Amino acid sequence: MSQVPIQVKKYGGTSVGSVDLIRKVARDLVEEHNRHIPQVVVVSAMAGSTDELFSMALKVAKHPRSRELDMLLTTGEQISIALLAMAVQDLGSNAIPLTGAQCGIITDSNFARARIQDIKTAKIHQALQNNNIVIVAGYQGITVDQEITSLGRGGSDTTATALAAALKASCKIFTDVDGVFTADPEIVSEARLLPWISYEEMLEYAASGSKVLHPRCVEIAHTHDVPLHVKSSFNNKSGTTIIREEMLEKTAITGVTGDSRIARVALTGVQDIPGITAKISKCLADAGINILLIIQGIRHYQGHDVSLIVSEDDAQKSGKALQSIAKEVKAKDIQIDTNIAKVSVIGSGIAGRPNVAAQMFQALAKEGINIQLISSSEVRIACIIEKGQLESAIRAIHAQFNLGQLERRKINPA
Repeated sequence: MSQVPIQVKKYGGTSVGSVDLIRKVARDLVEEHNRHIPQVVVVSAMAGSTDELFSMALKVAKHPRSRELDMLLTTGEQISIALLAMAVQDLGSNAIPLTGAQCGIITDSNFARARIQDIKTAKIHQALQNNNIVIVAGYQGITVDQEITSLGRGGSDTTATALAAALKASCKIFTDVDGVFTADPEIVSEARLLPWISYEEMLEYAASGSKVLHPRCVEIAHTHDVPLHVKSSFNNKSGTTIIREEMLEKTAITGVTGDSRIARVALTGVQDIPGITAKISKCLADAGINILLIIQGIRHYQGHDVSLIVSEDDAQKSGKALQSIAKEVKAKDIQIDTNIAKVSVIGSGIAGRPNVAAQMFQALAKEGINIQLISSSEVRIACIIEKGQLESAIRAIHAQFNLGQLERRKINPA
């Protein structure tokens, strides 16, 4: 059994959202177990249960501490792994459920947004050798001081890829979508399923609003060269495989994404001297706030505006944190705007094709969409626009690049 490669699988909340769905997952696992395939299965909380637990917390405390929230919210996954293990056992196969702590996932002590520092795999290997399907609670870990932590949004994806890296295994992410598309198919009906995408492109997809995978999950897969496959748990469609860029033919544009869950926090009339941006960045970093984008605009009288794009959830927290340095950087005002969104085009060939930006801007102009801010990298061009115009922007850009006809091919690198 040890000679057969381990498969790490992850099932999202919708895939285990009911007792019937849990039974279905169990049948699939047992089928592969009977073929002597060693499986480590990461499971999310049942759909809606985390929100329900959070709602309960707010009923007993207006501002619950992150430590206690982590202790509460991670119980959702423990319910899922226990039920799935029971369902597998009922079908005649061996299964052992393990919490993040029990399977050796060690994290830092940053509650609600902990990062994995190490994984002790001895217990998992022992369970596999004993012919068990190992079922692991996603989204969670434990500190060296025995504190329960959560990995934050998308934490179960991160658990799965981190385990795959530690076990030198491949990773399959089972979800409620068919894979990665050229655009959200709920917005663009002709969006095309991508059979292949590079780690670099997928990372930009994840960071630019795609809900298929969390950025940290893709980072880990890329760093450790973990073969990553995303497919639906509700049908037999082939899904999307994420691999190294050199294994794919370059294409100018792979897809278009949108993110409406962002906000702009602007400091106006900031002092125009070296080190100001560093002070602003450090202020938000100390508050545990991730800056998605920074734009500086030159103003008269040696002052300028600094616009920070953050998660919408962090908007008010950012404004409050920046108040502590407003006088120091001589900011005249701090403005918060949640009526914005980000639309991005992504592709491995963007850097070598200057006409891509022009075509994107032309598509937005035809729809009367004003661009407020622009950011770019080698594989992405992003525009900040009004939130209400996001879906129109996505459809216009998708049509402009004819992405409904995109063919993405795998190649054999030299």
